Amino acid sequence: MTEAAGLLDPHLTVGTAPAGREKLGLRGVSRHFGAVHALDRIDASIPEGAFVTLIGPSGCGKSTLFNILAGLLEPDPGGSVALDGMVVPPGGLLGRVAFMPQRDLLLPWRSVLDNAILAAEVQGQPKKEARALAREMARDFGLAGFEDHFPQQLSGGMRQRVALMRTFLFDRDVMLLDEPFGALDALTRSLMQRWLLDIWSRYRRTIVFITHDIDEAIFLADRVLVMGARPGRIRMDRAIDLPRPRAAALITAPEFTAIKRELLEVLEEESLKTFQAGQR
Repeated sequence: MTEAAGLLDPHLTVGTAPAGREKLGLRGVSRHFGAVHALDRIDASIPEGAFVTLIGPSGCGKSTLFNILAGLLEPDPGGSVALDGMVVPPGGLLGRVAFMPQRDLLLPWRSVLDNAILAAEVQGQPKKEARALAREMARDFGLAGFEDHFPQQLSGGMRQRVALMRTFLFDRDVMLLDEPFGALDALTRSLMQRWLLDIWSRYRRTIVFITHDIDEAIFLADRVLVMGARPGRIRMDRAIDLPRPRAAALITAPEFTAIKRELLEVLEEESLKTFQAGQR
């Protein structure tokens, strides 16, 4: 079994997402959990079709922010989230965006195809119709020939592709991906990053992607949002104007290194604040 098979299109040309209309907007988003101040007045505007990555020190509130964007939590009064230019009322985001957590959460008794259609089934799509669509998508996701395999027969990278296909089949314009490649080895992770950019260019969803890996954040993104130490704020909103398509060698290019140095300076400052707060 090879991870590279079916993943990369050497003729693919991908342009940076245009600075189009706002798809997702956050205005003054704060969140408290009792005495814990997790998020503080977050403002962000994410254009339609953009690939945005989110990085920050541990405990800065990235997952809390994602849960708000997914509709699993509400912001404190006074903050709001807008989708397609319309402020979403309490409870209104749930089910309107696709969300993939860190673990693949595949059901061991369901085949690749039946795991992929799970979200589509839940939203009422007929199983026969969903399976036909998933079978058509399997090639794009590097899963052709594995449709009837079970999760325990797959590598880690293939399991993640099944989970991502399930997220795409949920058919929402906005996708939230919470460290989907965090558990993979370095080589598989690099292949998966380029494969995801390929898939993004084909389906052109708006993606917000959490990662702890600064190279991954830069390599994937049109923009990198850097969160500060708790209470989480957006410390930096950095446009990434590196050309696409992006080859693996890009991470050693001077322009990539310059961006990395800039982001690391902010991240190290915020991580030190987190460390010092933990010593009190």
